[in-house]
Amino acid sequence: MLLLSPVPGVVRAVTQVPDPVFAQEIVGPGLAVEPHRTQTQDVLAPADGVVGALHPHAFALEVGGGRTVLVHLGIDTVGLRGSGFTLHVQAGQSVRAGERILTWSPVDVALAGLSTLCPVVALQADRAAVRALAEPGTEVAAGDALLDWRD
Repeated sequence: MLLLSPVPGVVRAVTQVPDPVFAQEIVGPGLAVEPHRTQTQDVLAPADGVVGALHPHAFALEVGGGRTVLVHLGIDTVGLRGSGFTLHVQAGQSVRAGERILTWSPVDVALAGLSTLCPVVALQADRAAVRALAEPGTEVAAGDALLDWRD
């Protein structure tokens, strides 16, 4: 299953995320994207699925076969209490890859002194089942292939 980049930016290794839960792959393997610093940016679904957990700063997408993808917008952004984030879907809603999930402001997150890195993680996946399709340091557009999560 292909997982697409939810935002445009530069690919980073998940080990570069300034949060040990992501950097040590405690929740699962993946990549991160350093988003372009735009005032308003749409965040897209990385795959077809059903919106599970949904917060202004993060969402989990149930993609079938007991698999879930987590997209987290910035680090420690839960402390913003939704400020600067606008949800466009509801928990339980079916979405298609590339569909807009929410809108946020990487500029505002950076101005708050927080990291804007966006981890995209295959929750609880076997590391061997997830392959990077974009190398760290490369530029991606929202909707570009990021990861391949094999069965």
